Amino acid sequence: MVRDAFDDPTRRAWDGIWRTSDLALEHATGRYDRAMAIRDRYLRLLPADGVALEAGCGVGTELVALARLGRRVVGIDYSLPGLAKLRVVGPQAPLAGADVHRLPFGDGALAAYLSFGVLEHFEWGPKPALTEALRVLRPGGVLVLTVPAPNLVWRGARFKRRWLGGAPGAEYYETTYRLAEIRDTVVEVGFADVCADPIDHSFTLWGCGGPFRGAGHYVTSRLAETLGRVAARLAPRALAFATMVTATKPGG
Repeated sequence: MVRDAFDDPTRRAWDGIWRTSDLALEHATGRYDRAMAIRDRYLRLLPADGVALEAGCGVGTELVALARLGRRVVGIDYSLPGLAKLRVVGPQAPLAGADVHRLPFGDGALAAYLSFGVLEHFEWGPKPALTEALRVLRPGGVLVLTVPAPNLVWRGARFKRRWLGGAPGAEYYETTYRLAEIRDTVVEVGFADVCADPIDHSFTLWGCGGPFRGAGHYVTSRLAETLGRVAARLAPRALAFATMVTATKPGG
């Protein structure tokens, strides 16, 4: 059952995260090599015309990067403190406080729907938001979605918490999704041409700490980047930080 997302405890947690975040540091992550590599993968799929929505834009790391590339984008988020902080930067993109489950757009209004690390934060799963995404996309419109994957590092951390007495987690924060699981959900909602790929292996290694972390905000070391490229070839699913799903709305 979908609750009012504005009353959800996870939203209140994001309010606190964005209130205390450093905007310059957050936006710097959008210029990291790994972020630009992911962006390059999906940019070639976006329609040349029409508006792309980033649903759950937070403080706008990706939104600002896309606007600077000349893309027509609009951002929505249910965290109003995050949007307020983003407005100070003044990206060349409209912003609105809105719930991804009840988008303020008409049927078929958008050329692309972008969602980066958002839909895993709802206890009821991603299907309601994906159904709304399908509604607002025009025929032939493009979906780009990323969600975290249950990689080996994540599984090891979960084992530690459950059996070895690790620090307790929040009441709810996110769900990880196996590649086939999120791909099949997108198909079930009604999207076509669905493709799912494991991504961001170096950031999985960053989660291990130590020599895999560089100096700075979420900076991966050269060792992590090198081994991440190896992992992407030899163990793409086992060590992927996330899965990227791309798809289209039928009828285009």
